[in-house]
Order: sequence, then C-alpha cells, then structure tokens
Amino acid sequence: MSLYPSLEDLKVDRTMQAQATQVLAQPAAIMPASVLAAPGLYPNLADLQNYMGLSLSEEELQLNLSLVPSGGNDVAVPCILSGGLVAPITGNDIGLRRAEIKHGIREVVLCKDENGKMGLRLKAVDKGVFVQLVQANSPASLVGLRFGDQILQIDDQSCAGWSSDRAHKALKKAGQDRISIIVRDRPFQRTVTLQKDSTGHVGFIFKKGQITSLVKDSSAARNGLLTNHYLCEINGQNVIGLKDRQIGDILASCGRSVTVTVIPTIIFEHIVKQMSSGLMKKAMDHSIPEV
Repeated sequence: MSLYPSLEDLKVDRTMQAQATQVLAQPAAIMPASVLAAPGLYPNLADLQNYMGLSLSEEELQLNLSLVPSGGNDVAVPCILSGGLVAPITGNDIGLRRAEIKHGIREVVLCKDENGKMGLRLKAVDKGVFVQLVQANSPASLVGLRFGDQILQIDDQSCAGWSSDRAHKALKKAGQDRISIIVRDRPFQRTVTLQKDSTGHVGFIFKKGQITSLVKDSSAARNGLLTNHYLCEINGQNVIGLKDRQIGDILASCGRSVTVTVIPTIIFEHIVKQMSSGLMKKAMDHSIPEV
C-alpha cells in the first residue's frame, strides 16, 4: 500500500467535495430567504433586523455597549428599551445596596435619648414582633432599624408570642444604655429592580402608596412586580406615609434603575393598624439610608 493517495483517489475526493458544495447550496426549509440571500456565510446586520425583529441601529449599539460594566459582580437585567436590549446593572448599584434585605439575623445595640425614648414602635403579627415605626433622627434610626423588621430578642428575652403591649413594656423597662436587640431583616418584604423606559416610566400605577395596576410588557410586569402590594421603599428610602405626588417625585429623581421594596397589602394594613396617617407622614424616618 502506498503512503500517498493515487491520482484516481484524488479525483474521487474532488468529486465528493463538489457534490457536498451543491448540497449546501440547496435552500433549506428552516432558513429564511433573507438569510439565504446573504452573500456571505453569516447573515448581515440588515438580515438580522428583518428576521429576528431586533432594533440594532448604530446609535443603539453604541448606547448599550457604553452601559456594559467593567468587572465586578455584574448582573444583566432585562430592560424595556426600543428593541428590548439588555441594560446591565452592577452589583455595586447604590439603590440595590440601600434596599438590600440580608438573610440571617443580626444584633443592634442602642441606647435611649435624653427623654428615655428609642424612637421605636412595635406591632405583634402572627406571634412575632415587628417594627411598626422608626422615628427620624432617633436611636432606632441611627442603628438602621426599618419598618417591617422582625424583633426576635430584647436584652436576651425571646419575643416569640409577645403582644404589642408586652413588647413596648420590655422597651420601657430596658436600661438607658446598651440595649441589645436581635433582628431579622423585613421577612414580609421583597425587592424588585426595574428599569425606566424612554419616557422615564417603570410600568406600574399606585394610589395612596398601593400598587393598583401594571402596564403590559413594562419593566414592572416583566420583572415580577405584583398588584395589591404597598410600596415601602424606593432605592432603600422609606416612602410609607408620603403622598403619591411625593413618591412620584422620588421615582422621577432616581436614575435609570429603580429598586422598589414592597409588602403584601394584608400584612401592611395589619402592621400599620391603629397608627394615624399623620404620624406615619411626620414621624416616620424618610431619610436616605447610608451604605
């Protein structure tokens, strides 16, 4: 046997290559005509626009490429822009960090002010004790307590099964300094990150702080926001008790990405029961949290 192919073998090989080329040249039923008409092996940009319905103008490509973060803990979240391209959000986004609901439990240590107050009101829900109100510039506010946080212990006493009155009595009996409170971050609440469209909207309608409807195919709808929920925070800033116009102003002042913290209506109304709207508006801490 020869180490090299014969002349006849080479002729057969060339014949097979020509036949394969003819087969590849036959139109395939699964490929669109615009792609098959492309002069090269791959479809050009115009063919992709027609076939896949993408909006890939040079301006939009440059806009979206300029948004791609460099390094870090990056996540890409769908954004309702023209063409439905992706708007990246970095893991260091300030709104996400301010609104973060941490897992597990933590301890905060606080003291009473000169009037013997902490600026904290509690409410019993389902045999648990939850933060009903955190007053602005109070010791409770300074240690980072928020509406909806669950209080598990006060000075080594378990709060499970306590009534609201018993919880307040425990706070009143606590010493002036070094009051230890074990907390679970807002177990009834969740955060949803949204992206504004070209008109500056994220796609939900609210009345008196409650989400009443969603806009079809909006960022709110696609990211899983639900109706029958109350807005608790926007980018980590408490908005409970504010007028709708004030909430709208906060939403408008946010950048392209907005993280909202929401709570089911039935839980919200139970927690704020017997608390006046005036108290929520005037006493509630609406400051922007530090991170």
